[in-house]
Amino acid sequence: MKKYISSASFFLLVLLFTSNWLSIEAQTCKPSGKIRGKTPPPGQCNRDHDSDCCKQGDVYTTYKCSPRVSGRTKATLTLNGFEKGADGGAPSECDNQYHSDNTPVVALSTGWFNNMKRCLHNITIFGNGRSVNAMVVDECDSTMGCDSDHDYQPPCRNNIVDASKAVWKALKVPEDNWGELDIYWTDA
Repeated sequence: MKKYISSASFFLLVLLFTSNWLSIEAQTCKPSGKIRGKTPPPGQCNRDHDSDCCKQGDVYTTYKCSPRVSGRTKATLTLNGFEKGADGGAPSECDNQYHSDNTPVVALSTGWFNNMKRCLHNITIFGNGRSVNAMVVDECDSTMGCDSDHDYQPPCRNNIVDASKAVWKALKVPEDNWGELDIYWTDA
């Protein structure tokens, strides 16, 4: 006995496959370009917190997007200084202010920063078996870098939550392990 798929069943299968493929495609964040590094002028790249400086001829990937935000968005926590003269560079994008490193504040990769839509809103960061709320005050620019506006540092990766010392302390990460930590975050 031969089995046939009705045209309605076939149409339903095609529809399910297409919608699932589009959903997967929508979650993908592909590179948007590249920047070729230039050697910073002497003393122009702040190396606080083991920050990288652009290197002549190196190619850095840029992103206009970040991975999709969910109830548990996977990210990499990095360390940033938000005080004047620190490796964060200029005042924060959201309020044009510097912030104490003793205040739990963060900068988000460009896609998550979402054209300032998360400015001055809190996110909850989960890491090291703990959680902390932190205010979004800045963008960790994934689209530009290797210039004076970005302290001659490479573009941010597209999955970064760049945090003040207060965030690292609240997560009780030993100071000699500060730098990068796999975390999850959500809007608070």
